[in-house]
Amino acid sequence: MVTFLGVWIGLLCSIVLFTLFKFFHKFWWVPMHIKYVMSSQGISGPPYRFIYGNTNEISDMIRKSMSSPMETSHNIFPQVQPHIDSWLHIYGKNILYWHGPQAELLVTEPELLKEIMSVREISMEKPDVGPIFNKILGGGLVLSQGDKWVQQRKIAIHAFNGQRLKNMVPTMVESAKMMLERWKHIDTKEMDVYNEFKILASEVISRTAFGSSYEEGMQLFQKLWALAQLVSKTAYKTRLPGIGMIFKDKDDEESENLKAGVHYLIMQMIKYSEKMILSGLNEDNSTTDYLGLFLKAHHESDGSYKLSIQDIIDDCKTFYSAGHATSYLLLTWVTFLLGIHTDWQEVAREEVQEIFGNRNPTSDGIAKLKKIGMIINETLRLYPPSISINRKVLKETRVGNLVLPVNLNLHIPILALHQDPGIWGEDAHLFKPERFSEGIASVINNNPGAFLPFGYGPRICVGYNFAINEVKISLSMILQRYRFTLSPNYVHAPVQYISLRPMYGVQIMFQTL
Repeated sequence: MVTFLGVWIGLLCSIVLFTLFKFFHKFWWVPMHIKYVMSSQGISGPPYRFIYGNTNEISDMIRKSMSSPMETSHNIFPQVQPHIDSWLHIYGKNILYWHGPQAELLVTEPELLKEIMSVREISMEKPDVGPIFNKILGGGLVLSQGDKWVQQRKIAIHAFNGQRLKNMVPTMVESAKMMLERWKHIDTKEMDVYNEFKILASEVISRTAFGSSYEEGMQLFQKLWALAQLVSKTAYKTRLPGIGMIFKDKDDEESENLKAGVHYLIMQMIKYSEKMILSGLNEDNSTTDYLGLFLKAHHESDGSYKLSIQDIIDDCKTFYSAGHATSYLLLTWVTFLLGIHTDWQEVAREEVQEIFGNRNPTSDGIAKLKKIGMIINETLRLYPPSISINRKVLKETRVGNLVLPVNLNLHIPILALHQDPGIWGEDAHLFKPERFSEGIASVINNNPGAFLPFGYGPRICVGYNFAINEVKISLSMILQRYRFTLSPNYVHAPVQYISLRPMYGVQIMFQTL
C-alpha cells in the first residue's frame, strides 16, 4: 500500500513538474530567447511582462484613445493604434513587442518590408488568431494552409473572374436601386450611411454569392458582427494554457451560441442550393455562384484535397464577413470623404454624367471611371478596411541582414504605412486623389509596402474587384440623384473592430438634384 501510494505521489509530482516546465518554457524561456536573438541584431521594443507581454498596456492606450472622439482629421493613425504610434517614436522603424508570450515583429522599414514580402514561405503562413476569431473564419480561405488552401483559392478565383463579375453588375445595380427607392420615403434629409450601406452590401452579397435572400443575409451578418465585437473585446486578453478548455466564461458561451446560429443559417443555404442543383432548377445560378461552385467542387473534386461541408461553411463565413464588410466600409468612407471634399464630389459626378448620363451603370462603363478610381484608392489609403497584415515564421529564415527565429509573428501595420510622411510626403494626412492619377504603380515606385489595402502576394484578397465594382456602381447611382455633405451631427471616432469602422456611424445630409 505504501509502495502504491509512493508511486502515485511520484507520478503526481512528475506531472506537476512537467506542467510547470511547459509553463515557464512558454511564458519565460521562449520570450527571453527570442528577445536575446532579436536584440543582438539591433531590434528592440517595449519590455516583456511575464505572462501578459504588452497586452495590458496596449489595452489601456486604446481604451484611453477611444474614450473621446477626435477632430475631423484624416490623421487617424495615432487615434486608432496609439501604441504603435508611440513605439515608432521610441524604438524606431522595426519593433519587437509581445502579445502575451507571443513575440511580434512590427515592420515599417521599407527595405526590410520589401525583403519580407519577397519570401513566399512567409507570405503564405498565417499566425494563430485566437479561439473566437476562429469561430468567424474557421478553416476558410483566409486561414487555411497547404492543399486545402490551393483548392479553396482556385475555386474563389474562378468565382470572381472577369466574366462572372460582369454578370453580377445587374444584380448590384438592382440592389442599389432598392436602396435609393427606400431613401425616397425617408422624410429626414440626414441619414446614417454606415447603416444604409450595411443593408445594401448584405443584399448584394446574399444575391450574387449565395443565392439567398436579404433576410437570411442580414441574420447571418448580425451574428457575425456580434462575433466580431467579441473578437475586439477579447483581442488583448491573455489566458493561461488549458484554462479555456476547463472554464467557459460569458464570452466563450456567447461565442459558441453565435457560432451555432451562423452554422445553422449557412446549412440552410447549402441545403437549398443543393436542392436546386439536384432538381436542375435555376441551374445558371445554383451551380455558378460562390456557394454553388464550392458545392460542385465538394461533389466532383478530383484534386489532392476534397472539400468537406464544414470547409464550405467556413468559406461562406469568411467571404460573407470579409467581403461584406469590405464593400460597405469602403463605400461608407468614400461617401464620408466626398461629403467633406465636395469639390471632388463634383469631379466624380461630372465623370458619371459623362459616361452614364442618367442611365444605370454598366460593366463597360465602370471600367472607365478613372477619377472615381482615384478617389477610391485615396480612400483605401486613408481609411483601409483592414489596418494590418499578419504572418508567421515557421522556420528560421534570413531576411536581409536579419535572422528571424522560428515562431516569430510578423506584423505589417497597413495604416501606419499608408499615412507615413516618409513615404507619401508631408501631405500624407490630406485627401488628395490626384496622387493616383497615373495609377498605383507610379505612386509606390520601389516601395511595395506603401499601399496594401487588400494584402499582398499569393494571399491577396480574392474578392477585391467585387468590392470595387460594388462601390463604383453604388456611388455612381447616388451621385446621379443627390448632392451631399457631412452632417454637423457627425462625430469622428474611427475604431478597429477587426476592420476600421466609424464608432458612431456617418451622418450625411442629402439634397436631391
